[in-house]
Amino acid sequence: MIHKLTRDEARRIAVRAQLLDADRPGDVVEVAEQLGAIKIDPTATIATAEHSILWSRIGMGYEPVQLSKNVEKDHLLFEFDGAFRPMSLLPLMMPGMRRWPQRASSRAWLDANDSFRTDVLARLRAEGPTLAADIPDTAKVARDTSDGWYGASQVVHMLDSLMRQGEIAIVGRTGRHRRWDIAERVYPQGQPEYEPKDAERMLDERRLQAAGIAKQKSPWTPVGEAGEPAEVEGSSWTFRVDPEALSALDDDPGGRVAFLNPYDGMLFDRPRLKGLFEFEYVLEQFKPKAKRKYGFFAYPILMGDRFVGMLDAEMNRERDTLTVNAVHEFFPFEAEESEMVRAEISELGEWLGVTVSAW
Repeated sequence: MIHKLTRDEARRIAVRAQLLDADRPGDVVEVAEQLGAIKIDPTATIATAEHSILWSRIGMGYEPVQLSKNVEKDHLLFEFDGAFRPMSLLPLMMPGMRRWPQRASSRAWLDANDSFRTDVLARLRAEGPTLAADIPDTAKVARDTSDGWYGASQVVHMLDSLMRQGEIAIVGRTGRHRRWDIAERVYPQGQPEYEPKDAERMLDERRLQAAGIAKQKSPWTPVGEAGEPAEVEGSSWTFRVDPEALSALDDDPGGRVAFLNPYDGMLFDRPRLKGLFEFEYVLEQFKPKAKRKYGFFAYPILMGDRFVGMLDAEMNRERDTLTVNAVHEFFPFEAEESEMVRAEISELGEWLGVTVSAW
């Protein structure tokens, strides 16, 4: 059976799956379990990605210390590949980690630096949580960094490689700097073991859970055969829909206003944003100033199940002020909509502990 959905229904499924409806989640772990990944990024025009993503879901009840506690003390979340993830995903990811790397150039670099690998593991095992800066670089062969995406430090490359193989893990951070340790001292022991095919199937199901609805063959939200087939009015795509999200359509708590960090997972699948929400999102962070329309790091404004504008705001840390440069309205707001946006800005300022400038 192929489910027939209206665009409104598809949007509501997507919004609720991302915990952006009126029924806010209660804590950090609940958010992580549903979303699967909470992006980490240091850009803090308002707040860093991980904290603003959590605030946009939980609201005033969220305090940044809750995140570090769940990662470093309770070990309910773990950091991997630039995101915080729920520990329940680790057993599903482990089969793929054991097969890493697939790329020949990465395998060749690791083979050439086997003694370097041994040195790093021995130091972590002997010394415990360690910063990359405190690990000597004994690499025999340097990795190619001509693409500009990676720095020259071979230590960072080796640590990242060992993390991807499940040998080591990030135990916490000192400021923005990661502290590394042997995986067995970070990850809980006695986790279930899965065959690779079963693990990949369950990962597809978790990705669909986070999306609610996704294009079946999307490279942005790979969900395989998870869920059930669906069609959305006005779209030629074949979708997969989460059956639990579908069954909850009639139990609708309504929408609210949410400001989304540019690295929010809701914004990641650009084709889906355009197809379902009619929202062509472009991050202007890397554009020359003269070519920016909405601002360096403007936050998309979600109202209910529609993207209605962009919030261009930034923290002035010397004056403890949230400066609102502009609220860009895609269409003129009605009075009630303006009030809802103003109220959310006021709450944002209160959560940050600063005053808000007028705009």
